[in-house]
Amino acid sequence: MTKECKQQFTLRITQANSTQMIVILYEMLLCYLEEAKGALEEQNKAAFTEAARKSRGCMNELIQSLHMEYEPAPSLLQLYLYCIRKLASAELHKQAGIIEEIELVIKPLHDAYMEIADLNQSGPVMNNSQTVYAGLTYGKNTLTENMADQGTNRGMLV
Repeated sequence: MTKECKQQFTLRITQANSTQMIVILYEMLLCYLEEAKGALEEQNKAAFTEAARKSRGCMNELIQSLHMEYEPAPSLLQLYLYCIRKLASAELHKQAGIIEEIELVIKPLHDAYMEIADLNQSGPVMNNSQTVYAGLTYGKNTLTENMADQGTNRGMLV
């Protein structure tokens, strides 16, 4: 994942509500799966292993986000566990086709969460993060980000 992509995800995470966080996790997972496929095509074993590890981390976060007392959490858990098993199989056999099977499971879930993300009107999960304003400057098509509230009371409240 590029530095710019990481920065974009970080920015989105600081402003996201709980449903948007799940969407971001799905997008990160899909990004890491694409990296894993690319590493397999390039025969880069180290990059593939790293991308698979990060993919597994995203799936573990998705599992931790489930509220098992509500539907469809038990079904989602089974899908996530299936994807983790498939990822282990991809690591063992070094086959991009297995990763594509995982993407076939994750993409519809991502699309479904994208549709319902707008329905969640709760505020951001991170309450005490910096506010970021972005806009075009007078420069030639350059985008600058201005941070607001840069006081000492950032991060976790104690």
